[in-house]
Amino acid sequence: MFESRLLYLSRADVEAVHLDMRAIITLLEQAFVEKGRGKVEMPPKPGIHTMPDAFIHAMPAFIPAMRSAGIKWVSGYPANQERGLPYITGLLILNDVETGIPLAVMDCTWITAMRTGAATALSAKYLARPDSSTVGILACGVQGRTNLEALACLFPVRKVLAYDIRPEVQERYVAEMKTRFGFDIAGVPDPRPAVAEADLVVTSGPILKHPTPAIEKDWLRPGAFGSAVDFDSYWSGAALAQMDRIATDDHAQFKYYKSVGYFQQTPDPYADLGELAAGLKPGRQSEKERTLAINLGLAMDDMAVAPEIYRIAKEKGIGIWLPL
Repeated sequence: MFESRLLYLSRADVEAVHLDMRAIITLLEQAFVEKGRGKVEMPPKPGIHTMPDAFIHAMPAFIPAMRSAGIKWVSGYPANQERGLPYITGLLILNDVETGIPLAVMDCTWITAMRTGAATALSAKYLARPDSSTVGILACGVQGRTNLEALACLFPVRKVLAYDIRPEVQERYVAEMKTRFGFDIAGVPDPRPAVAEADLVVTSGPILKHPTPAIEKDWLRPGAFGSAVDFDSYWSGAALAQMDRIATDDHAQFKYYKSVGYFQQTPDPYADLGELAAGLKPGRQSEKERTLAINLGLAMDDMAVAPEIYRIAKEKGIGIWLPL
């Protein structure tokens, strides 16, 4: 019989579920295999823009094989950091696939952070050398943390080089990650060492339509992998042109962003992550290739994770039931 109620999960509730990063990577891989097979419904995400370089996006998706349908309403406001507020905030609604009735409303901040790191690691599974052990982190915020956590799930990470434009943020990151993971981790005074001396490079600053890129040609060494979480904000046109393989998570969204002013010097990706996961296109083909993942962030990433959050929360009695 229909229960006219939904489960509300705050950010603390979502985190209390304790869904680990390895599980999230596995969920995303399942979803991207389905995407590669053409079995995911995911219309382009519309957005509104109330401030320069800010966005509020609506992100719907349906993954039949995972019995997951819903939408994320998420914002990204770079200036929030100066206000002591998070860059990314939002809510996710999970719907019953048979009736369309809302099952849950949950904070999406933690999910967004974790699934973004998981997407980097999944891309690296196909595009990076399996023995990659040194990670360069440029921007020591939330994504600097979750991307490192995800990469450490799949690669033998031993050394981390971290850079942030704000020294105090960099210092805090180094201390926190050293305590958490026990890696050999050090801050660097400028971006170049974090790129030139690394096997896996993650850039995750604010997404800007008119950036001033720091990474130049020849910084990323042959055989290394990069993940541009911040679109092309950190990467110069010359550095992007030098890539042997560029992949994205969705061709249609990449073309859309290019049409509105992003990626003006970025070559078109040869594959998307669904094609790689489903075995439709090859990943890295030699030890010397420079490879780059430009994952734009997809609604299906969130919808791959949300049902498991909902299931565990119900089992553990986490959250508040609200009347519809």
